Amino acid sequence: MTEKLKAIERLLNIMDELRVGCPWDRKQTFESLRKNTIEETYELADAIINKDYQEIKGELGDLLLHVIFYSKLGDEIGEFNIADVANAISDKLVFRHPHIYGDVKVQNADEVAKNWEVLKLKEKKNKKVLEGVPKGLPAMTKANRLQEKARGVGFDWEFKEQVWAKVEEELNEVKEEVKILTEKKSDDKTAMEAEFGDLLFSVINAARLYGIDPEIALERTNKKFTKRFNYLETQTISKGKSLHDMSLDEMNEIWEEAKKFTK
Repeated sequence: MTEKLKAIERLLNIMDELRVGCPWDRKQTFESLRKNTIEETYELADAIINKDYQEIKGELGDLLLHVIFYSKLGDEIGEFNIADVANAISDKLVFRHPHIYGDVKVQNADEVAKNWEVLKLKEKKNKKVLEGVPKGLPAMTKANRLQEKARGVGFDWEFKEQVWAKVEEELNEVKEEVKILTEKKSDDKTAMEAEFGDLLFSVINAARLYGIDPEIALERTNKKFTKRFNYLETQTISKGKSLHDMSLDEMNEIWEEAKKFTK
């Protein structure tokens, strides 16, 4: 523990020195750091998906620096310091884990999650259930969090298998809207967009019910698609051809090869 505390103390001291001696660090504000913090969070998320533990360590360090930096800024204006930040999260963790620090009994992780949401509402007495979901989250992550919040107060399917009927219902509504739009020969895609949104929301719901993080699942597919398409492009170039000049059948033939080599 002493070694860990010394490491944190060293970082705090470096932050103090940089804030005084470095023109760039001295210039930073809460607002100027915000964009970088978001970027660092995504870089950490990418490292986690890649299971690159050395990269995860590095990105965690970058995020820790931001926590220290914001705490330093808060200290300078007399609002809070790193001790306040650490104590606040410690108090929150103790309050939200009554099955560890109190006499509440739980059977599994699902019950812990439900209790967590109930306790969060108690902390924020006048707030509504969904108000804790940040408005700036990416749409897929936001949909997942909205569903988790609703589940925390019991608004969820009784059996997870029931969600598939909803997915099929939403898919059929998309198809029907596509048919209507085609028959009308209209460019107004407002209703179709709404139905696609409902379909995506229901698919995200299904992923959640089966313990799949839809953001991670889609990102893994993005990476897989990128690898296979890069293979397709590389093979095409090596044969002195261009994708623009190839037929879809020719591209599909190489694509099937890519699936074998990029699993």
